[in-house]
Amino acid sequence: MKLLPTISFLTAIVAAAQSPESVDSRLSPLKDLDGYFPWSPSPTREAWDSRASDVRKQMQVSLGLHPWPTKTPLNAVIHGRTEAEDYTVEKAFFESMPGFYVTGSLYRPRNQTGPFPAVLCPHGHWPEGRHGFLGNEELKKELANGEERFERGGRSRFQSLGVQLARLGCVAFIVDMIGYADSQQISFDLAHKFAKQRPEMISSVPGEWGLYSPQAESHGQSIMGLQTWGNIRALDFLTALKDVDPNRIGCTGGSGGGTQTMILGALDPRVTAAVPAVMVSTAMQGGCTCENACGLRIGTGNIEFAALFAPKPMAMTSAKDWTIDMPTKGYPDLEKHWAMLGKPKNVHLFHHPEFGHNYNIVTREHIYGWFNEHLRLGLPPERLKERDYEPLTKEQLTVWDAEHPAPPSGPELEKRVLKWWFDDAKAQMEKDAGIFRSIAEPGVLVALKNGRRKAVMQNGADERGAAGSAFYANSRITLATAEPTRLVSGVLRQTGETPSSVIAVVLRRNSADAPHPVIPDLRKAEMDVLELDLFLQPKDADAPNRVVKNPRESAAYTYGYNDPLVIQRAQDVITVLTSLRSISVGTKRLVLVAPDPATAPIAALASAAADQMVLDGVLINTGGFRFQEVKDIRDSRFLPLITKFGDVPGLLALAAPRKILLMGEGPSLPGIAEAAYEVAGVPDTVRVLEKPDWSAAATWAESFVRQP
Repeated sequence: MKLLPTISFLTAIVAAAQSPESVDSRLSPLKDLDGYFPWSPSPTREAWDSRASDVRKQMQVSLGLHPWPTKTPLNAVIHGRTEAEDYTVEKAFFESMPGFYVTGSLYRPRNQTGPFPAVLCPHGHWPEGRHGFLGNEELKKELANGEERFERGGRSRFQSLGVQLARLGCVAFIVDMIGYADSQQISFDLAHKFAKQRPEMISSVPGEWGLYSPQAESHGQSIMGLQTWGNIRALDFLTALKDVDPNRIGCTGGSGGGTQTMILGALDPRVTAAVPAVMVSTAMQGGCTCENACGLRIGTGNIEFAALFAPKPMAMTSAKDWTIDMPTKGYPDLEKHWAMLGKPKNVHLFHHPEFGHNYNIVTREHIYGWFNEHLRLGLPPERLKERDYEPLTKEQLTVWDAEHPAPPSGPELEKRVLKWWFDDAKAQMEKDAGIFRSIAEPGVLVALKNGRRKAVMQNGADERGAAGSAFYANSRITLATAEPTRLVSGVLRQTGETPSSVIAVVLRRNSADAPHPVIPDLRKAEMDVLELDLFLQPKDADAPNRVVKNPRESAAYTYGYNDPLVIQRAQDVITVLTSLRSISVGTKRLVLVAPDPATAPIAALASAAADQMVLDGVLINTGGFRFQEVKDIRDSRFLPLITKFGDVPGLLALAAPRKILLMGEGPSLPGIAEAAYEVAGVPDTVRVLEKPDWSAAATWAESFVRQP
């Protein structure tokens, strides 16, 4: 195999490249929530600090909390006090976002002196949550097998938790999940059972779209994000109470409440001790729509989410469910992790394979023991045992009454909440171009984190052009990354006997098409051209995304574990640019060319995320495309999370200060991009053409060849 001069520098490493039979790892079945999610601890604290920062940012972006929403007034209301001998119960609600309420029961010690530790208790998917009661037959079974101990108190696991924590000297807030108990502004069916896209809630207009729509997903708006923000605001509520010690804050929940505990502990440093029950595992990651968000578990999972709490004290429980293998899969790595950070006794697994999925009295008493030690309660072991009590009825627990009527609910409320969320992020980013970049750039890099990789030559075929050919030669080449294997192929067209000082990387819509009309113009500018194929590009680049087998039409079930096509393709572009820059001999400049609106989204993403030293210029014909207009979560251009950062104009702004020739946007550069180039001090590096003009493109491209 003879290689062209432009790529002859690769001959020394061809032998080390993967075999021509290599298969792109992305062609394997898609990962889903039932996959295997092992985790390996970092070898040093320094390595972990860097990794932990990246994962936290990924979580924040995926949950729609980057930038952090504005903390508006809670307008908290506490009322309806019920007094028992050694504890009190109150009804509480507050606004996590304007007009959107968090509800729950507030338990406090009686006849004790504060300030007290506080424990936030998100409940998980137990029937009716805080209002739930075991039926007679279920209670009889749990009394018989030791899961509960009392005929009265055993009927309500969450009242039992609140009562006992208060008896131990803690303020406990049993908070409702969205769609449970008193939190009915968004229904249970929508929050936890969503199955089918709602055409009436799909709109490109802010204030007109609803949850699960392509627009909500593209702005990182999800039930999981709303719930996480509600829990963060719940800590604001608790720590503002005069009888609470803000330096001793616990969090515990079972099942879906365990998921919430992990996420809150990772994102909010105020939590000082945590017990996520029957959730941390290398297996099933959370089956509900409220436990999944686009981007959240790509390259990570629940074991690492738990690890983010280290070295603070975290205990967890496992049972005869998806957590049953924790003693051998997952927990040993967490033990090593806490030991590496110098706190080996701050992590513990309570393993109970004799019980099914539970939050029973055995688990709860482990929780009391953990908090007794790590919230410094100083109580003897006998005080940690639950005692019976008289549960309150649903009517006694509900926070809404004639004086405190339930707030509005339904589709219009849903849209108003998402509109506020959108407007708040937009207002933060539009303060000035510098602030925009500081917010938008990390968000975009989270989505494109796997792009800056180097590839090596896998194979190449030197196909000499016929006499009179427009090109000196064509060579089909394939580049391959190391594990996980990614293959990127294209046709290299060299214009002379020696390499040009510029390579134009042209994205083509259809790998079977003849060369795009812009390519002869680039040749006239004496540029070498690499026509790049797009990943999974069949006859047309618009072929849809693959989706997982889960029949429910929530984007997070697919894109919470797998990058969408537009991201994978942009990652490939950045990989090619990075590789060409690092190993090319004689090439001084790289120009990315997207001559078709179908490839413009890919080029916009790549130009925003590519290192400034990698890419010199971008020629992009957007045709006015906007990600926010995409109306199908399977569309090849569907882009979760990143649209909130200014859409295509925002991506162009992040390309500053490199040179851009922009076509199809109208007569001027979009405002956010124009401001970014003004701040960068290089407004003249952008040229705008209202319509495609390939002759003008050639003139623009020639400047890269002529520049010294």
